Amino acid sequence: MGEDSEDSGDTVDSADGVNDMPFPLRILDILDILIVTILVYQLLMLIRGTRAVQLVTGLGVLVLAYAVSRYLRLYTLQYLLGYLGLVIPIALLVLFQPELRRMLEQLGRGGALVTGLTPWTLGREEAIRLVNDAARAARVLSMRKIGALMVLERRTGLQDFIDTGIKIDALVTVQLLINLFFPNSPMHDGAAIIRGNRVIAAGCLLPLSENMSIGRTLGTRHRAGLGIAEQADAVAIIVSEETGTISLARDGEMVRGLSEEELKAALLSLLAAESARAAMPWRWWRLTPRT
Repeated sequence: MGEDSEDSGDTVDSADGVNDMPFPLRILDILDILIVTILVYQLLMLIRGTRAVQLVTGLGVLVLAYAVSRYLRLYTLQYLLGYLGLVIPIALLVLFQPELRRMLEQLGRGGALVTGLTPWTLGREEAIRLVNDAARAARVLSMRKIGALMVLERRTGLQDFIDTGIKIDALVTVQLLINLFFPNSPMHDGAAIIRGNRVIAAGCLLPLSENMSIGRTLGTRHRAGLGIAEQADAVAIIVSEETGTISLARDGEMVRGLSEEELKAALLSLLAAESARAAMPWRWWRLTPRT
């Protein structure tokens, strides 16, 4: 009898231990976590390829600064950041208006559930072929004094600007690039945006640089190339229609008077740095130094 009593007491204790668990894990909880994870992933895929990624990063910095100010009891900074917290939701609606519209459109088409991660990073041979074709096309256009603006997309997506042009989605070749900028063609005045080794769109509209240090001799094409290099980490190849000069814009700076070989060397160094970053996906920040 005594042994039976002890056994029953042990059974009651173990049952009480299960009931006393603070957060008993259920199958529905696992399903809940899975659904939230998928929704967050799809949201990140929707803003991927746009400038909203930089805005989200800046918002994360503000949240981190607010948490640090509370921990260190920096009351003035905490008050200012808390006041910004009241304005930020309204500002986000304005800043993310294109992305929100695109998200709702994809939800209406059912496309948000199939959004995936596209490998835009090129292999070594593909990168060399892309650089050779772009540099050779720039040289031919320069010799004929045909104006051109080619933009190579990097980590910052250019989907907002792609949507302003004519979709092409064709493999980059010398002949294709020359024909896109041939005088009197429908896409001559716009920019051709290259993603990976494919021309995604042509005739695209780009933001103009407001840099007052630019000489007045530079026209709209050069200002557009420098403008996209200021707002994103894209690389712009500009060929002057008047002088045939080849220019390269990156990181808000422009180098003019490049030869075909100099352009090849600059592009190869940039693509090599991009491939090295892609090999370490855990790095979210850009460490490429300016040259």
